[in-house]
Amino acid sequence: MLSSLVLAAALTAAPAPRSAASAQTVVHVPKLDALTGLSAFLERAGTYAALLRPSAWSAELHPFLTIDPTRPQTLSAVGLDPTGPATVSLREDGRVSCMRVADVALFQQKAAEAITAAGGEPTKPTTSKGITTVTTKRTDGGGMGYALKGKDVCAFGAADEGSAALLKESVKLVGKAPAPDARLGKVAGVAFLTNGGTVLGLDGTGTVLKVDGTATKLPLPPFQARAASPYGGMKPEGLLFSRVAVAPTGVSQAVGSLRANLQAVCAACQKEQVQAVADLVAKQLTGNMLVSMRNVQVRGSLRSQEARFFAVKQAVAAEVTDAAAVKKALAPLSDFPGVKVLEDGWTLGVKGGTVFVRLKGKQLVVGNDETATQAVLAALPETGAKLERAADFSLDPKLLAQGLSQVSLTDVMSNEQLAAMFAASSELGPLLSRSERITGWMDSAPGGAHRFAFDWTLPESR
Repeated sequence: MLSSLVLAAALTAAPAPRSAASAQTVVHVPKLDALTGLSAFLERAGTYAALLRPSAWSAELHPFLTIDPTRPQTLSAVGLDPTGPATVSLREDGRVSCMRVADVALFQQKAAEAITAAGGEPTKPTTSKGITTVTTKRTDGGGMGYALKGKDVCAFGAADEGSAALLKESVKLVGKAPAPDARLGKVAGVAFLTNGGTVLGLDGTGTVLKVDGTATKLPLPPFQARAASPYGGMKPEGLLFSRVAVAPTGVSQAVGSLRANLQAVCAACQKEQVQAVADLVAKQLTGNMLVSMRNVQVRGSLRSQEARFFAVKQAVAAEVTDAAAVKKALAPLSDFPGVKVLEDGWTLGVKGGTVFVRLKGKQLVVGNDETATQAVLAALPETGAKLERAADFSLDPKLLAQGLSQVSLTDVMSNEQLAAMFAASSELGPLLSRSERITGWMDSAPGGAHRFAFDWTLPESR
């Protein structure tokens, strides 16, 4: 009985979007007039990244009316309620935008004018079972229209032959009260975005963007918070600094990712030997780990895997339960090709660079750059400290912008991933270079999902 009441209370508190069926992406704003802080951040960020400017995306909020949620008068001018909710559903056959109407007659007048201006043939509204509908074909293909019931309206814009299906969906959406979406109730924000298994809540101020979310398909191991971490007292520095507490069930996955990278750059290393060493080491890890990426230094083309691996100067530290057992597990490295034995570990010469494997007390450190490896070794504290979350991270946006800017045009033309990085550099690079810091945390969620949040901070003054 109690659990039922708790569930009912949670659902009541959750936002209730009018989401179209089969939508690939849904954007929901419970109250348009609550977007002030988020809009302020996007407006300022848009000074350096045009894609983020409200004027660049506000046209997507409605299929045929020109509105801007940052300017309430633009909604009032077309009969819409600037304090009401808005839900935009993007489907393969078009989009549906559901909003609240403040002045029905004015809305219908402005809708008719906008439909005509957009190339639609004016049609007379029809009413059935309390729902008024308008649908028309555009002269250049596709269609548009809306379904209106009381003060609720869902408008659609369809591609090709999608008008009938989207009109039917719009009628369905205004025909009943929207149901609370429990997924949105798990994240905080004034605007929400869902796409597949990812749910984001967004909020902000003039200087900070706040993102709160869950995701079901992140390529990360499960996390599990612990009482203390040997890295809890370390000061974040460099491009990316992340402290994580991996759950026991995820340690092999975390080690496997590093093993795969090492195997890829050491073609002469026997796969079975690398796997055997990794398996033995994984059994000795507590799950407390540290990832430290200092910077990006690209030398030549990034088309090869080894070039991409060595471009990011980084080191990973992992706490071990038994240092002697780990040293014994790593002993076969001495027989690997290109290996030099050190007093506290090994160096492995491979195509493109050198891999460092070092032991310091109960800390195993693996890096692809001597400076990055030495920096982590030197910074390891003697005592641990509590972490508030199972994983936290700190990203230097200026160093990220510098790294993205090193992707060459020739590499872009030959690799889709590098092309995406180049696009990110072109669009977000100027904003990143003018940002202060991006900090956040992660944790595991039921069903193999991950919960996360981060703040993107701009300087107080321009």
